[in-house]
Amino acid sequence: MPRSRPAIDSELAAALQAMPIGPNGVFDLTDVPATREAVRALAEVIAGTIPDEPTVTAHEIHVPRAEAPDVLLLRPQNAPGPLPVLMWFHGGGQVLGFAAQDAPWLKQLSAALGCAVVAVDYRLAPETPAPGAAEDGYTAYRWISDNATDLGLDPTRVGLAGQSGGGGIAAATALLIRDRGAAAPLFQMLQYPMLDDRNATDSSREITDIGIWDRSTNLLAWQAILGNRVGTEDVTPYAAPSRATDLAGLPPTFIGVGELDVFRDESLDYAARLRAHGVPVELHLYPGAYHAFDLFAPRSQLAESFRHTWNRYLARHLTKAPATSAAS
Repeated sequence: MPRSRPAIDSELAAALQAMPIGPNGVFDLTDVPATREAVRALAEVIAGTIPDEPTVTAHEIHVPRAEAPDVLLLRPQNAPGPLPVLMWFHGGGQVLGFAAQDAPWLKQLSAALGCAVVAVDYRLAPETPAPGAAEDGYTAYRWISDNATDLGLDPTRVGLAGQSGGGGIAAATALLIRDRGAAAPLFQMLQYPMLDDRNATDSSREITDIGIWDRSTNLLAWQAILGNRVGTEDVTPYAAPSRATDLAGLPPTFIGVGELDVFRDESLDYAARLRAHGVPVELHLYPGAYHAFDLFAPRSQLAESFRHTWNRYLARHLTKAPATSAAS
């Protein structure tokens, strides 16, 4: 007998009813160019609802290497340096979005925590198939680390974070950093991350009709990211981090995901396997919450709880003294 699906949280359900959801959901990947423009327009609308943070400056920087990404550097003007750094990967299923889309709330985060934020404008699929985005993440991480002193940043206090598709890129970047022997980041914070191209979990099969990154949209995104490699053995962990069999040596990890998110089970599995490999994990599962609930229902109690938990984790980890400094 099939099990019944949990109900959507009442506040989130009200927000869902107010959304203009088309036949292909909020994100229509049958027309990627048009949806990219719609995402830009939506980002402008959201930006208009968030008070500006004038104490935080924003600078676009091109990383001076071949096929290197642009980054948006946000930094509080009055915070004493060298500043800890949060490296941020925007959402959009690795097909949509741009680095500056999250700048309004990232500026507030930067001011509140006294940290710099580096938002990576990684290349998108299908123009750049995986693992191109993860390579951009690795290149940006190494460049920021190598040039931290000149930028007034602390190379020993750099954390990775990402949302949805960007969460998958943050996880893949952490794997590249480990496997190539670069200095480890302080942590990886994964907001409902996109990790597994195989789409074989229960939540992947169950979440088909909410309208926000359901199974059909996810299948189209992975097709764009991997082409005919999707679901085959020809997929590396740098394209789909759930493919990694060895998770030892990765940084402490935060994972937050909704109970009604298509990524729920791959997130729970990744958390369990990280812990089995000795990685400290903080895991939060939000009942009745669909994908990106904090963006679509930002004033809901669940969204506020998520932001509070997220900010507390960042504050604890970014303000920690590096082990080498503590021992000296």
